[in-house]
Order: sequence, then C-alpha cells, then structure tokens
Amino acid sequence: MQPEISSPRFISTLTKNTVALILAGGRGSRLEQLTDWRAKPAVPFGGKYRIIDFPLSNCINSGIRRIGVVTQYKAHSLIQHIQRGWGFLRGEFNEFVELLPAQQRIQEEWYKGTADAIYQNIDILCSYDPEFVVILAGDHIHKMDYGKMLAFHVNSKADMTIGCYELPVSEVSAFGVMVVGEGDRVTGFVEKPANPPHIPGSPDRALVSMGIYVFNAHFLCEQLSRDADDPKSAHDFGHDIIPHLISRYRVYAHRFEDSCVGMGDKPAYWRDVGTVDAYWEANMELIKVVPDLNLYDKTWPIWTHQEQLPPAKFIFDDEDRRGIAIDSMISGGCIISGAMIHHSLLFSDVRVNNYTKITDSVILPKVEIGRYVKLNKVIIDKQCVIPDGLEAGFDPVKDAKQFHVTEKGVTLITPDMLGQHIHMSN
Repeated sequence: MQPEISSPRFISTLTKNTVALILAGGRGSRLEQLTDWRAKPAVPFGGKYRIIDFPLSNCINSGIRRIGVVTQYKAHSLIQHIQRGWGFLRGEFNEFVELLPAQQRIQEEWYKGTADAIYQNIDILCSYDPEFVVILAGDHIHKMDYGKMLAFHVNSKADMTIGCYELPVSEVSAFGVMVVGEGDRVTGFVEKPANPPHIPGSPDRALVSMGIYVFNAHFLCEQLSRDADDPKSAHDFGHDIIPHLISRYRVYAHRFEDSCVGMGDKPAYWRDVGTVDAYWEANMELIKVVPDLNLYDKTWPIWTHQEQLPPAKFIFDDEDRRGIAIDSMISGGCIISGAMIHHSLLFSDVRVNNYTKITDSVILPKVEIGRYVKLNKVIIDKQCVIPDGLEAGFDPVKDAKQFHVTEKGVTLITPDMLGQHIHMSN
C-alpha cells in the first residue's frame, strides 16, 4: 500500500473535492409492514437513530460535507428527519445536505433504477462540480472512513471502485458478487447469483458488493448518459453499469476491513438490515456486553435528530410490581412503571405499565404498552397502543392470525394490525 494513502492532508484534499449521493428512495419490501408508511432508510434503529443516520454520519466524519439524499418512496418522515437533524452544515462554506426527490427533471418518469436515480439528477450533480462522486446505499448499518476508500481509488488509478465485504457463500444470494484478480481489480460480477463464485482458496466465502461506489465524476456522467440511451438497460448499477465497465475500464474492489472504523480486534461490522429477522438481530446485537457495533465511540459519533426528552424513569419497588430493566437499552423519555424489561431495546418515549413483562424485544418510539402484557421476541412499530393483557411471541400459530411472524419466530406488530389505522408517515 502506498504511503500517501495514510496521509491526512492527501485524504482531506480528496474529500473536499467529493460529493456523496445517498440512494434513499427504496421501500425495502422485505421489511414487510415496517415500510408500509416509510422508506427503508427512515426506519428507526438502535434506540434513537434512523438507518439513514449511518451513511450520513460516515460522510461527515470522513470530511465529506457536500451530500445529496435521493428520495422517492413515501419519503415524508425521511425528509422531515433530515430537515430537523441535518441542517447544521454551513452553506456559506459550500457544505450541505440536499434532498433530491424524484421530480422528473430529465424524463417524465419516476426513478427506474439506481443508476437512473443518479442520472435524473445529473444537472444538479454537474452544478456541484466535484472531482469524485461517492454513491452510497441509504439502508445499511456500518461505520466506514470513505476518505480511505477515496485514497485507494486514486492510488489504483481506478475509473470506478466498489466497496466489498466477505460473507459466507450461503448468505450472498441477495447481493452482487465479485471476482477479483491481482491488486483486487474486478474481473467478474454477478448480481444475486444462485451459484455464487467464491474467493480463490476459500470455497465457503464470497466477496459481495456493499452498494458503495467511488467514481471519477466526469467518467460517471459519461456512463450514466450512455446507459440512459440504452433501451435494453434496466438502468441499475448492479445489473447494468458494473457488468458493462469491468471488461472495458479499470474497476477495483476496496475491502471494507481497510476502511472500517472503531472495530479494534473485532471483525468488520456491516449489516444489511433488509429483512425483519435481520433488523431484529442487528438491534439485539447492540445489547451485548461488548457489542460488535460501538455506539459509544466519541471519535466517530453517529449523529441524528434527537428530541429533548427527560431521562428514562423506573418506578415502583413493590414485590410484585417493580420497575426494572436488565441487560437492556432504554432511551430517553421512557417510563417503566412496575414492569419487567429483560434483554430488550426500547426507543424514545415508550411507556410500559404495571405487571407487564418484555423479553428479547425491540420497541420503537412512542409506544404505549398496557398492564399485564407479555411480549417475547417481538418488534412493536412506532405509535402502537398495546392493550391490557395482550400476549405475543409465545404461540406463532396464534400470532400469525393477527400479526406478521417471520421464519425465525420474530413477531412484528404494527398499528394497522391492531386496528389502529393512524395512516401517517412515521
């Protein structure tokens, strides 16, 4: 590795000449009813954040302060969150987080694919006049220094660089899988393969795309225009752009472990929380004594919009009515009134009433849980009112008649399932 890659001045120059575009327009249908009324990047995560906060925070911490967020599907809560929590950049210093909703600027159509979403904002991208463009997925959980990836891109003399991550072959069917040669130059790419190619010498491991790309800006604009004129294209980076480029231009794979942040001796942390099971598991991982994702790292903070709420409160100390939480994360504004919380994560402003027991569960903001409720391995969506005496997470057959039960036995409960049709983006 060339020494200039670790030079802060070199990386700082690169990030100042970079624009990041975050693709945040997708529904994320595999999250089932969690995305009925919000885009996937707006889904709450980790007690006080939303998923979009992770790529946004990585940009800010990496020194990239010109950011566009590309939105489309049910974006109201996402837009509201960004307006309230990400308006601290200074326009007079040419810093910004701009919202780029689907607005038919180039064609009288909505975004047709990931590449088309960028192409339809190509005039705005050109007005930024960047040297490099970082394209990010708005729905992954990770901590990554994009400056190091930019340095790798420049030192490799690449036209395009793809962030990549190793996974077991059995887990890669939903990803784009790469084949790399000398110096990690990409020689093959297959989108969501049934029989994925493995890493040479490691038959049980594969190299997958993280949906993180670095382009030379002029080259990106040329390729987006070319792709837009191709009537056979689906206008998607994975299906179309990458396969076209790898045999014609210099495309390189950048390994996540070379730029991940704050992991110490732990394996690099990256999660695609694209299913209800994966979402539940990623939230529950945060409760571990030493979690794989460190949210307490002050050198690489995760920024968000946070309401001004009072501290969490635990009340009553009677023998059969004691407000207590064990091996759990409890956010601000919560009141645990004579209830038992075990190995669970409660988001902001949750109220749990007397004689209730909650285990292995994820409770989203502004939920009201009644008396004598028993919950095990459930996700409760925002603003649910759980009636007295409800039991969920013990009998999957019974739960499935009213709620959504996953293959791994997680029960998802939303307001609509309870007959509480609030019908709002939240």
